[in-house]
Amino acid sequence: MENIIKLNKDGSLSVPSSPIIPYIPGDGTGPDIWNATRIVLDKAVETAYRNEKKIIFKKILAGEEAYKETGEWLPEETLEQIKKYKVAIKGPLTTPVGHGMRSLNVAIRQELDLFACIRPAKYITGVPSPCNEPEKINMVIFRENSEDLYLGIEWEAGTEDAKEAVTFVNSKILKNLDDKTTGIGIKPISEKNTKRLIRKSIQFAVDNNRKSVTIMHKGNIMKFTEGAFLKWGYEVGENEFKDMIITEQELWDQFDGKVPYGKVVLKDRIADNMFQQVLLRPSEYDVITAPNLNGDYISDLLAAMVGGLGLAPGANIGESCAVFEATHGTAPKYAGLDKVNPGSVILSGAMMLEHLGWHEASDVIHAALQKAILNKQVTYDLARQIPGSIELKCSEFARKICSFMD
Repeated sequence: MENIIKLNKDGSLSVPSSPIIPYIPGDGTGPDIWNATRIVLDKAVETAYRNEKKIIFKKILAGEEAYKETGEWLPEETLEQIKKYKVAIKGPLTTPVGHGMRSLNVAIRQELDLFACIRPAKYITGVPSPCNEPEKINMVIFRENSEDLYLGIEWEAGTEDAKEAVTFVNSKILKNLDDKTTGIGIKPISEKNTKRLIRKSIQFAVDNNRKSVTIMHKGNIMKFTEGAFLKWGYEVGENEFKDMIITEQELWDQFDGKVPYGKVVLKDRIADNMFQQVLLRPSEYDVITAPNLNGDYISDLLAAMVGGLGLAPGANIGESCAVFEATHGTAPKYAGLDKVNPGSVILSGAMMLEHLGWHEASDVIHAALQKAILNKQVTYDLARQIPGSIELKCSEFARKICSFMD
């Protein structure tokens, strides 16, 4: 039992020197990416702590491998293992589009109540970017994971359930939706789930000396869902962080636009405007907190601005456990070719190390990855955009990163 991470009463973790951490290799290119990531994580921990700390990785099943071995895409045993060990890491998992099972990634988040999807977006020098000043991008997105459209409450056009729902909607809003050709979905947003997400995002900003938290919403149109998200967000800031939070109006009225030390500015932007803002004025935004679908869109946009999903880390964190993961798909046409960029899972692994409190090892990864990119020794996705670069295989890129840790 001495190798098991424990959850303290205040929500912090008690981490042994050799914690057991479950991993899911993933589908498609997942095994290639995971094997490369494991090399980097092991080397970073060894470099930072020598023989004082070590991760004991434990394989668990989900996705295609799980289905072949157990007949289930997401075995209950896998969920129980994550609950037991508190922290896990995974590669990409198969998600059919338009048919079949719902997303395994979403299922894991919902089954474990991993309510906060956390997606950092920070530019790495030397990475190709469509932006003129990508170095100004340093944001962290907190995306709500447990409701909104990703809850998947919907009915197919023409079914009896869809007809019943359409009849109900027509009776309430006096519209004439065609009950034979209209599919329908429901978008729930609750006070409890909104407040715990925004509480976590503000606490992150306070703990990490971030200057602002921006609530991204479409409350001008969806007044009782995303408008409520906005209202409840301000309630959290004003009631629970009143000594640390200032509003945008107060920032200009009292502080001439300069954020005072120890304060966090709580502000909001309408979702469509938020996309323009992060493109044109990225230095003005720091932490962004959003309902699920808005958070999904803005996360991928920011990833594209700093190098693409191949270098975009992600974590899904709840009250009692956390899963760190690839933010991209399985790319099955490249499966087994040792070709794709493992950067997303490597950087997610660095986030995992920070979650454990092993910041020194995380810093080692970031520094070594930066050196590999500056030396133009990268995987194909980056090599085709960086003149004079040397294209490396997935595993070679991992070993190259490790070489810069010595």
